[in-house]
Amino acid sequence: MKLKVILSVMLVCALFVGVSYASLPSMNELTDAVKEGVKDAVKEGVKEAIAEAKAEEKKEAAKFHIGVVTGTVSQSEDDLRGAELMIKMYGDVKDGGMISHITYPDNFPSEQETTISQIVGLADDPLMKVIVVNQAVPGTAEAFRRVREKRNDILLLAGEPHEDPGVITEAADIATHTDHIGRGYTIPLGAKKMGAKTFVHISFPRHMSYETLGLRRNIMEEACKDLGIKFVFETAPDPTSDVGMAGAQQYILENMPAWIEKYGKDAAFFCTNDGHTEPLLRQVAAIGGYFVEADLPSPLMGYPGALGIDLSAEQGDWPAILKKVEDAVVKAGGGGRMGTWAYSWGYTTTAALVEYGKNYVEGTYTHKLGTAQALKEMREAYDKFCPGAHWGASYFTDAVSGVRNTKFVLLRQDTYVLGGGYLGLADVEIPEKYFTIRMTPAAE
Repeated sequence: MKLKVILSVMLVCALFVGVSYASLPSMNELTDAVKEGVKDAVKEGVKEAIAEAKAEEKKEAAKFHIGVVTGTVSQSEDDLRGAELMIKMYGDVKDGGMISHITYPDNFPSEQETTISQIVGLADDPLMKVIVVNQAVPGTAEAFRRVREKRNDILLLAGEPHEDPGVITEAADIATHTDHIGRGYTIPLGAKKMGAKTFVHISFPRHMSYETLGLRRNIMEEACKDLGIKFVFETAPDPTSDVGMAGAQQYILENMPAWIEKYGKDAAFFCTNDGHTEPLLRQVAAIGGYFVEADLPSPLMGYPGALGIDLSAEQGDWPAILKKVEDAVVKAGGGGRMGTWAYSWGYTTTAALVEYGKNYVEGTYTHKLGTAQALKEMREAYDKFCPGAHWGASYFTDAVSGVRNTKFVLLRQDTYVLGGGYLGLADVEIPEKYFTIRMTPAAE
C-alpha cells in the first residue's frame, strides 16, 4: 500500500509541475501569490492521494483478526507450521491480513506469567475476534479468564490443552484434544495388530499429573490386560527439567538397547513427550521393536530427524511427505513396524481451529457450540486439511460424574503403518468400560 501512496503523490506532483511549465514561461516569473497557490494545490493533491490510498488499504484489510499462539520449532514444530499455513492463506496482520501469530517460551512451565501476558496482550487489538492456543500449555486457562474480563466478544479456542478438561473449559469456548480415551484402547490394539507382545509406556511425573495423559495411561494398562499384552511403565527425564532437551533425548538413546534386551524385539514403545520421539524412532528402526504412533502423531514428528530425511521440497504436501518418510522407514528396515497419522495432529489442529473460528465469526458455521451439529462442523474444519484421512470425534465424558462436557472435543485419525497401510482404528468401537476408568494415584 505504501507504494500506491508514493505513486499517487508522484502523479499529483507531476501534474502540477506539468501545468506550471506548460502555462508559464518559468517559475522565476511567477508571483508570490501564484507560487503559494501552486504549493497549496500540491499539498491538497498529496493529502487527497494519501487519503484515497488509506481508504483503499482499509477496504482491503481484514475485517477482523485471529490471534494464534503456538510453541517454537524446538518444542512443537508442527503446531507452528500450521500457523504459517494460516498466514499464507489469510495473511499476516502486519500486512493487513487476518492472522497474528506469536510463540510462547520453550520453558513454559516456569514462565507461565510470560505465556499469560502474551495471550492476554492479543486482546488489546480491537479487531481481535478469535484467539487460538495450540498447544494450550499450563496458564492458558488463566490467560483466557483475563481475556474474558477485558473482552467478551472474542472466541477462545484451545488445542491439546495441558490443563484438566474441567479447568480449561471453564475459560475456553472449545477445547480439542486427541482422543485420550479412545486412543488409550486403540494404540495397544494397533500394537497387537502389528505383532507386539509387550507395550512399553515412557513418561515422567509432570505429564502423568495431567488428567488426560494420566487417564490414558490407565486405560492403556487396562486395554493391554484385555488384549493379552504385557504393560510396563518406564520413566525418562522431563525435557523441561535441568537436563534439558538434549539430556532427555540422550537418555532415550542410551536406554533403548537395554529396553529392547529386557522386553524383546516384539515390544511396542510409546512416549508422551515430543522430544523423546526422535531418539526413540531412531533406535526402533536400528535395533527393533514397534512404534504405533506418537503422542501427537505426524509424519514430521521425529521421523525426519531420526532418519535424516530432507523434506524441504515437500513442505506442506502431506501425501508427498508421507511417501518420502515411508520410503526412508522401509529402507531403514522399519517397514511394518513403525506408524503415524498421515496428517499431523499439531499442524491440523492449529489450522482447523483457525478455520473453525473464522467460519464461526463470519457466520458460515451457525450452530450453537456444544451441539451435535457443531461437532460435525468441527470435524469438517479438520477434514479440510486432511483429504483422504478419516477422523472420529466425540465429546468428553467425565469418568467420575458421568457428565458429558460438550466444550471438550476428542478426535482421532486412523493409524497408518509405514510400509503396511491403514490399520482401520478410527472406526473401532471403544468398549464402554474404558469410559468409566478413572485417573488413580498410580498414574500420578
